[in-house]
Amino acid sequence: MRRLRTLVLFCLLVSVAGLAWRHWTDTTSSEFQRTFTASDGSGKSISYLVTLPPEYGVDDRRWPLILFLHGAGERGSDLEKVKGHGPLEYVEKHEGLPFLIVSPQAPPDGGWDAELLAGLLDDVTSQYPVDTDRVYVTGYSMGGGGTWSLATAHPERFAGIVPVCGHGNPDEVAKLKNVPVWAFHGAKDETIPVSQSEKMVSALRSAGGNATLTVVYDGGHNIWSEVYGKPRLYHWMLGHSRQKGSSGK
Repeated sequence: MRRLRTLVLFCLLVSVAGLAWRHWTDTTSSEFQRTFTASDGSGKSISYLVTLPPEYGVDDRRWPLILFLHGAGERGSDLEKVKGHGPLEYVEKHEGLPFLIVSPQAPPDGGWDAELLAGLLDDVTSQYPVDTDRVYVTGYSMGGGGTWSLATAHPERFAGIVPVCGHGNPDEVAKLKNVPVWAFHGAKDETIPVSQSEKMVSALRSAGGNATLTVVYDGGHNIWSEVYGKPRLYHWMLGHSRQKGSSGK
């Protein structure tokens, strides 16, 4: 009888969790266009979308945040371009995620500036109720490289990172030894070889880090929908909070 009660309780918990997730994905989010200008006198600025979770504002909770960095093809001055892939594609198809999602757009001929992005995060967290212990950065291709770069420059900020088909500097990656990493790469990627992610993950593991590499064996460079189109990624993020002393120093 005790086993039966335990089994029933377990099934109820699973059902409730499923209903909670479905609740998020059945509700519409809101998005706004913003521009951030650096306060260091450089004159640098960056436009971005901020997408609010479905139940934003109904209570005083603080929300986890995803910073999403697009690839080279989405650079420019039209923020609609950043919605084609990544978490915003998931939101478009499933109507909601339990995160604040910040999606900046790199300039037409530029890349990702780690310090400008760090300033953007400071600005966003001062304006919105962000749970600063649950901030995540992810991106693909150029954005995958930007993910590695920003995270190694500011490891203390992140609860987890997800670089997709990216490249980075293995000599710097030990700074992330206290930050969970889930990297993705296509085995047949001819733009950025899978060896780039393998080197980063191997170096991080050697430094004692918590790093996982998922190789999509029949995938090339464009594996965005495979990665961002499934809820497992967002469940993984929600399972990690920032560790104290995560600077890696």
